[in-house]
Amino acid sequence: MDEAPGTSRTVDLGGPVHVVDYGGTDDGPAVVLVHGLGGSHGNWDLLAPLLTPSARVWALDLPGFGRSEPGERRATVPANVAVLQRFLREVVGEPAVLVGNSMGGMVSLFTAAAAPDAVRGLVLLDPALPGGRRRLDPLVAGTFALYALPGLGERFLALRRARSTPLTRVRSMLQLVGVDPDELPAPVIDRAVTLLEQREDAAGMDRAFLTAARSLLGILADPRRYRSAMARVAAPVLLVHGDRDRLVPVDAAREVARAHPGWRYEELAGVGHVPQLQVPDRLAGLVLSWIGETVSGPAVRS
Repeated sequence: MDEAPGTSRTVDLGGPVHVVDYGGTDDGPAVVLVHGLGGSHGNWDLLAPLLTPSARVWALDLPGFGRSEPGERRATVPANVAVLQRFLREVVGEPAVLVGNSMGGMVSLFTAAAAPDAVRGLVLLDPALPGGRRRLDPLVAGTFALYALPGLGERFLALRRARSTPLTRVRSMLQLVGVDPDELPAPVIDRAVTLLEQREDAAGMDRAFLTAARSLLGILADPRRYRSAMARVAAPVLLVHGDRDRLVPVDAAREVARAHPGWRYEELAGVGHVPQLQVPDRLAGLVLSWIGETVSGPAVRS
């Protein structure tokens, strides 16, 4: 198996948090990559190395995901916002560009609104968003309905873990988010499978996943606080959305883009929910071009 890019370590941010330092150049901005629901640092394996020639790049596993064992911590969206703020202060040490996908986009946006001095720019990749006129994909709607129901969500995840292999679960999740597993480099799949196999607290991971999912769904069900946070973001924003996203309808991104004309909106034709895995080269070019136009050079360290 090819080695994963970056250098891994664990930091204490109110509990252990797994961090991957991809390195890069100190002549560019700090960039922090924030995964989505059910994701991990591995979601950035293809994109991160493309950013390092122009930036200093990190990724973290939010508590309860990837290699950040949950312990007794809550995995709600507000709790993850607090963890990300500590990460920016205690690990990065300078204002950063946040790149968040799916739930990670929501977490990054709330962070930018709450800690404007810590965020130089915000890149939202198919973020979890309210609204959209299109009906949600039936499989997605059914799956999230199960996640939302106490007892049923727990049983669903436990049965899935017992009745399917880690490889099957990885491939199914990729297909759900619009990625053909056979088109990804084999080491990316292998590392994702190994990550599932090595989790020590599987039941705790299930609990964290469902807590995060229910927190996210609650925010979307009554999005007033979320919309208020969007209005408070002072940093420049790049919103990128795939027009074949099954989890967050592209109409929702279009609505948000119209409501925030100062943001830059880019729509990716033929792309699903995780552009960093589907079109990493195209996405890297877009992100680096935007960073060069709006966020130039390293930040002044405090």
